[in-house]
Amino acid sequence: MQSLQEMRLTEGRPFISVIIPAYNEAKRLPVTIPRIVSFLSSQGWQYELIVVDDGSTDETQQIACQLSKEYPSIRLLKLPHRGKGPAVREGVLASTGDLVLFTDADLSTPISQLSKLLARIEQGYDIAIGSREGVGARRYKEPFYRHLMGRVFNLFVRLLTSAHFNDTQCGFKLFKKHAAKDIFSNLVLYGSTAPAVKGPMVTSLDVEVLQIAARRGYKVAEVPVEWHYSSGSKVRPALDSYRMLKDIIRIKLNDLRGMYDKK
Repeated sequence: MQSLQEMRLTEGRPFISVIIPAYNEAKRLPVTIPRIVSFLSSQGWQYELIVVDDGSTDETQQIACQLSKEYPSIRLLKLPHRGKGPAVREGVLASTGDLVLFTDADLSTPISQLSKLLARIEQGYDIAIGSREGVGARRYKEPFYRHLMGRVFNLFVRLLTSAHFNDTQCGFKLFKKHAAKDIFSNLVLYGSTAPAVKGPMVTSLDVEVLQIAARRGYKVAEVPVEWHYSSGSKVRPALDSYRMLKDIIRIKLNDLRGMYDKK
């Protein structure tokens, strides 16, 4: 298997693919994409940036197309609206990089934090997940109710699944290619048959991803990162908490049925 240094120097394919799921993100993309491109370019890497439009009803597609003319490394995937989970899945499966990062369109975790995750991959981990908890993590301007909601959710995750991490929900995760392709091609709740949704939908995608990773023996490092609360957050506390709790139970049942085991 190639080392990361060898991957960095390999010509003809990206060293890293960055996946951005986007639903009605026309205002954010012109701000966040140049930041991502600037950081990745400064590292001297070959890279691709995949914007996955999740059936947006605003000008997200048009904005992404305009940005792709300015930044040729951008690819746009156009999907019907099915939610963040299927959008991330399609982006990951379409990626060609040796490493795969998915991050939220609001860039709540600054792209510079990628260096922290990359360091753990270099240490031999298959997956490095950003965490808003633990020594070294920093949260900025987060409302108390959001933090409380996250801690209660994490308690249920620890009780019902094998995703025994302090924070499963930070939308900043880095994978070696083989792990990403294996995990995302075996999603059940957020796989190819996921039902259509209406409007923004906060999900337990991250929990299902980490449950599959645990069942398949991938080494996962939890990495404290910097995180900034976005005032335009699409989280709806009551509705999303109820739906995500149901999803955790479904993930548990799927696991008991052996649906996440290696075939």
